[in-house]
Amino acid sequence: MNVLSLVIFLPLAVGLGLYAVPRLGARAVTWTWIAACAVDLALVAAMWIGHGTDGGISYETDARWIPSVRAGYHIGVDGLSLPLLALTSLLFLACAIYSLRQERQVRAFAALFLFLQTVSLGLFAALDLLLFFVFFDLSIVGMYFVIAGWGHGDRTRSALKFFLYTFLGSLVLLLGFIGLYLGAEPHTFDMVELTRTPPLAGSAGLAGLVLLAIGTGLAIKTPTVPFHTWLPPAHTDAPAAGSAILAGILLKMGTYGFVRIAMPMLPDAWRRYAWVIIIVGVISVLYGALVAYAQEDLKRLVAYTSVNHMGYIIVALGAAGAAGDQAARRLAVTGAVTQMVSHGLITGALFLLAGVLYGRAGTYDMGRFGGLAGRAPVFSALVAAGAFASLGLPGFSGFIAEFQIFTGVIGSGGAGLAVVGALAIVGILITAALFLRLLHRAVLGPPGELTARVTDLRPSEAGAIVPLLLLAVVIGVAPRLLLDVIEPISATVVSLVAR
Repeated sequence: MNVLSLVIFLPLAVGLGLYAVPRLGARAVTWTWIAACAVDLALVAAMWIGHGTDGGISYETDARWIPSVRAGYHIGVDGLSLPLLALTSLLFLACAIYSLRQERQVRAFAALFLFLQTVSLGLFAALDLLLFFVFFDLSIVGMYFVIAGWGHGDRTRSALKFFLYTFLGSLVLLLGFIGLYLGAEPHTFDMVELTRTPPLAGSAGLAGLVLLAIGTGLAIKTPTVPFHTWLPPAHTDAPAAGSAILAGILLKMGTYGFVRIAMPMLPDAWRRYAWVIIIVGVISVLYGALVAYAQEDLKRLVAYTSVNHMGYIIVALGAAGAAGDQAARRLAVTGAVTQMVSHGLITGALFLLAGVLYGRAGTYDMGRFGGLAGRAPVFSALVAAGAFASLGLPGFSGFIAEFQIFTGVIGSGGAGLAVVGALAIVGILITAALFLRLLHRAVLGPPGELTARVTDLRPSEAGAIVPLLLLAVVIGVAPRLLLDVIEPISATVVSLVAR
């Protein structure tokens, strides 16, 4: 078996195996889950070492699946997918460690997360549109059951809204994939062939409609304004580990799809509608930041910052399709991919920290806390670190990503992109203000009515959260390990869009 197939299906095999040993206790189930995630992460690390930095596809498998429509089990990794595979393996391991104290339906909880891990890894490795779509749809099913089964508040309603909204997006996405298939000569779902010979190259109208379908489906998943309304309730009512995976991994399926599918397969349409994409990104940046600033609920605040941070990625990818300096456009795409990784680490950590607060006091209401620094110093220090990382402070991965995005967008040339860059920077100022407000209200100042309920981090919680923030620091201080892998594929994507 190809090592990549082993990486993808090992979690699923372990999840099914949990039911083959019915007498396995809850503690043993969780440790089995942790071990499976650790092995998977080690395999991805070995793949990273073996991949190199040449920008090509490695660990490739192309087997017949549905030959009548030229759809195959085609998987492989390159500089775009490999960082997201590593992020997926790491974040799922963090969630497994965080769940050591999970007590309710532990076997089902672990099996469901292992299923979601396989689905996420499969999507980021897929090189066939139909295979991509299967994993895309299964991620919706898995997260629906996580929210409905282990969430809190109005979890059933939030899970249903999440499912209906994102499933509708997947149907629109499928229409776009069918458009690519029918527009290709010969008809195929193979991503490599569709990238090599883009379909609908001579049909501007049809290409625009296909881009609209694919863009809408991916925008719902990302999510961008105005397709974001499913996100806050889903996050608010999901369990902490579910929120971390939803924000850290599932949202990246949308932005990854833009870079993997929309840009290289519809290059003419992407260039033609680049400014529409840029404007949607800017609106998401500013709207997400402003609405996050108005939140009293910590989890909703972090959820809306995801809309803001995903907006930066959309701005960068739109700028890559606008006319301008090619080196700057490559820098913008590199920043966008780096932002996907950075956001997964930082926001995943912030959602787990929010879960700690809810686990102690049963609420996310920031107004009912205060003086947590004296009561829970380790927890407070990590909240501060996550806040500063999220607002893009130098020394964290967010700074590396956002610096590349802004430099690439502004450096692409033209007064319009300079204005876009300036507006996006305003989003950073608002983000800084909202996180400083969070620290002032909950961490500093006099004790609140619920402060006495908050105890400091347990070993399992610290073991899940600290590595995520440490890696954000490592990338912020020494980013070459990540950038050397991303930069070749960024150059490839920009050259494809520019052709």
